[in-house]
Amino acid sequence: MASTRDIRRRIKSVKNTRQITKAMELVAASKMKKAQQVALGGAPYAALMAEVLAAISHGIEESAHPFLVQREVKNRGILLITTDKGLCGPLNANLFKLVTEVKTPAKFYSIGRKGTQFLARTKRTMVADFQVHDRVPFAEVKVASQFMVKEYLEGAIDTIEVIYPRFKNTLVQESIVRPILPLKSLKEFLDQFRKPGTTVKADDDREILFEPSVTEVLNALLPFYVDHQIHQIALSAKASEHSARMVAMKTAKDNATELLGDLTLEYNKARQAAITQEILEIAAAQFSAA
Repeated sequence: MASTRDIRRRIKSVKNTRQITKAMELVAASKMKKAQQVALGGAPYAALMAEVLAAISHGIEESAHPFLVQREVKNRGILLITTDKGLCGPLNANLFKLVTEVKTPAKFYSIGRKGTQFLARTKRTMVADFQVHDRVPFAEVKVASQFMVKEYLEGAIDTIEVIYPRFKNTLVQESIVRPILPLKSLKEFLDQFRKPGTTVKADDDREILFEPSVTEVLNALLPFYVDHQIHQIALSAKASEHSARMVAMKTAKDNATELLGDLTLEYNKARQAAITQEILEIAAAQFSAA
């Protein structure tokens, strides 16, 4: 049995760990709530953009914009969104598993230090990595999205896809591959916003005059769609990160509490055994003296 001094040292260490993990849990919970609110705040913008596109969808050809043109996929363009820090459970490991399942030729782009390190370590073709701060400002995410769009239009990549952890709820973060470009059709794009809970109206069959032309409106609007979608994905990934870290820290805190109880019990047993041994030694000494 370990000495009482060693057990006291372990108890002190576990108490310090529990205090740290509890503080990290509270911080992650606060950040998760803020990130979730910001992510939900972008829904009205997406719905309004879909309404505008619905109004012009009848007056354009599907090939009127390069984002709508289907072409042979020679190189996939994949944006990997991970965390900058660890201590968030299996969140990053699940994303890395999706990356390893990519067997076709692909060029990778990264947001998050953990993803950048993984791509470099596994010697995959990484074109660029981008730094996005904890608040996920639109201007920083826009740099990544516009860089990938430029690569797409120049033919360096034939798709734009995002691997990220989609926030479902506090306990569930789903690692998925989300295709962004090319759009299969405007109708499919609009159907994304006509699911239950959205506010997109039915197609407006009135004759509407657009100034400038419908094509120019489309050319201006679709790039906004890409920037907005990738920004919303980054916000969802950040909410997933804080949620996963909160759950991981809560689990660590609970484990520390359980270990602390076991160590306290072990300490009491060791202390009682030492007291009993001293009593026996005193009694034996008195018996010998008599």
